[in-house]
Amino acid sequence: MLTLRQMTYFVALADTRSFSAAAERAHVTQPALSQQIKEMELSLGAQLVERLPRDIRLTRAGQVVLERAQQVLAMIRDLEAEIRQSKGLTGRLSLGVIPTIAPYLLPRALTRIKAAALDLDLRVREAQTADLLTAVINGQLDAAVIALPYDVAGLMAEPLFTDNFLLAGSKSRIEALSAAIAPPRPTDLPPDALLLLDEGHCLADQALDVCGLTRARQTVDLGASSLSTLCGLVAQGFGLTFVPEIALCSEQAASPDMTVLRFPEPQPQRTIALVRRHSTEATTWFTDLAALLSEAGSEMMQQARLTGRL
Repeated sequence: MLTLRQMTYFVALADTRSFSAAAERAHVTQPALSQQIKEMELSLGAQLVERLPRDIRLTRAGQVVLERAQQVLAMIRDLEAEIRQSKGLTGRLSLGVIPTIAPYLLPRALTRIKAAALDLDLRVREAQTADLLTAVINGQLDAAVIALPYDVAGLMAEPLFTDNFLLAGSKSRIEALSAAIAPPRPTDLPPDALLLLDEGHCLADQALDVCGLTRARQTVDLGASSLSTLCGLVAQGFGLTFVPEIALCSEQAASPDMTVLRFPEPQPQRTIALVRRHSTEATTWFTDLAALLSEAGSEMMQQARLTGRL
């Protein structure tokens, strides 16, 4: 009979493609992990792993076992999470946040969360949307803060607040654009001047979508992984970029030469949402967390709109 320990070791092996790395992740010796994998193969009567000189490869049977093992381990983590969180925001909670939200929302939101839930052991992971959703589905995260629109099939999404996109650039660039096109709309922007985040960041994809563009038409490609990097560049006259309202106060403080322009209605925007698995019981921890995040985000939106710089 397979054990949870064996399935945990096998998933670690599939993820790392190395017996030594999997053993390190599982905090066991390599011989102990290797023995457990062999016992799995004997129990199932099938080879699960092809052992290559510097790599491992899952067999067809191994792929089937991996998928089922991930499902079983996710169910176990769901069970543990529901027991921990059955009384609300207590115990351990793992939360993911995308990079274009985390540095702006978390400082204010965490203050609220800690004040409301002193006993909460909150673990935060920052990563791109696709990685966070995979971690939520696999039970490695309890919930994640992401930006919609995005394909969240199989997950429950709770909208928190709306985050408008602003156009950012140097004062001279913004004034020149406004003089040529009044008022400019996202579809009026010159593709060769638009700077976006590297591929994989949903903010870049959403910005391209509102402009009716594709990566192929964006001729300036810096591969930037930070919104702060883009803001610093456009402040010095190197192109234009989109800045979400949630980041406005922080990025204008860091790049005082940056000027922003609000688009006419209907303004391009994204919806910030909290997602969880459907299989996770919607107990008070999720609604309480969503309410705290929503309050913090809404305050930041109000502050951005009252800066007087738009």
